[in-house]
Amino acid sequence: MAKKRILIKGGRIIDPDGDFDQIGDILIEDGLISHRGDAQGSSADTVIEAKGKIVMPAMVDMHVHLREPGREDKETIASGTTAALRGGVTSVLAMPNTNPAIDSPEHIELLSQIIKKTAHIEVLICGTITKKREGLELSDITALKKKGALAITDDGSSVDDLELMRKAFQEAKKCGLLVICHSEDKKLSGDGAVNLGFTSTRLGLKGISKESEYKRVARDVELAKETGARIHIAHVSCKESIEIIARAKQQKIAVSAETAPHYFTLCDQAVLGFDTNMKMNPPLRGKEDLEAIKEGLRQGIIDAIASDHAPHASSEKDIEFDRAAFGVIGLETELAVAITELVEPGILSWLQLAKAVSYNPAKILGIDKGKLSVGSPAEIVVISPDQEWVVRKEAFLSKSKNSCFLEKKLKGQVIYTIHQGQVKWSL
Repeated sequence: MAKKRILIKGGRIIDPDGDFDQIGDILIEDGLISHRGDAQGSSADTVIEAKGKIVMPAMVDMHVHLREPGREDKETIASGTTAALRGGVTSVLAMPNTNPAIDSPEHIELLSQIIKKTAHIEVLICGTITKKREGLELSDITALKKKGALAITDDGSSVDDLELMRKAFQEAKKCGLLVICHSEDKKLSGDGAVNLGFTSTRLGLKGISKESEYKRVARDVELAKETGARIHIAHVSCKESIEIIARAKQQKIAVSAETAPHYFTLCDQAVLGFDTNMKMNPPLRGKEDLEAIKEGLRQGIIDAIASDHAPHASSEKDIEFDRAAFGVIGLETELAVAITELVEPGILSWLQLAKAVSYNPAKILGIDKGKLSVGSPAEIVVISPDQEWVVRKEAFLSKSKNSCFLEKKLKGQVIYTIHQGQVKWSL
């Protein structure tokens, strides 16, 4: 059965593939973009009037915790992908810290079956670097790749054993798999709860040093240089990490990096009220780091913006700060936060934003997404750029409500999300 023809009329089309930024129409047929420009006289089953709206590729979020299998009380593939559609996201990379961890072809098969039955968008699979993410024994990296894993990571943990990580990089290089690095030296971060500094001292909480992040970034960059493996640094939070990544890129080391909206919006002073929704790992850093993150995005040193969507049950957040779980949700707010904090103040152009949230992550993962050229898959988000809205707990479609942006006024509202040539979300 042929898919319906959709005409998006008169929007500002932002296509990072070729730096296209013009007013025009997009015609969608059979799940693909069949025409871009002036589509006057074209017939369509559905017409979306997009005058005054931004039309750009739907987001590719390469860092999402969907919690299934194992913690369906926090999130499921079904609820997480519904939340994603609302936020303008149509492709996500699912992190493997589930129960069981995605450390074998059998566990990839288990996850694939759930995705097939319940996902509302494309869910891409990430395998583990080590078995059970324990950092002791390598997963069968080649077998994970053959079964469909797009990347490997022990996200939530870093692999401390240098030799083991070197071997992982060598295996990944051999089979052409991306390694996503959670950069944290636990000997340095210990059982800290917030950024080490004035705020941690004032609150009487144990601090997490920036050194625990950037020293591990430096180690993994050196290993990438030595082995030729392709690596991606997850959730960059501090200035020193950005400096290391910038130098690595100058040396043509195969490294890319991401940050999350909370790191360019909030600093460690947000923790002063002991709000556990401000507790994430890595922690919110100082103002100097926040500015460095923005500058890193502007210069393209940081390639991608990802949510690091980490849903938690209220019983894990509504407790004492030092006992509360690390992590916040972000699928429904990440695009609007980026518009509010980066596009509105002129730090990023719309084209730069589209690169960071769509084009670059797709390129890093090697998938055909993040562009609006003729013949491309119709993965599109239509945004009302000036529409303001307030983040409300009760409005979240995610099963968990642990957002660090509750009650924040944001600019930029997703009006339509189109996935595989069909309108899957509309306001």
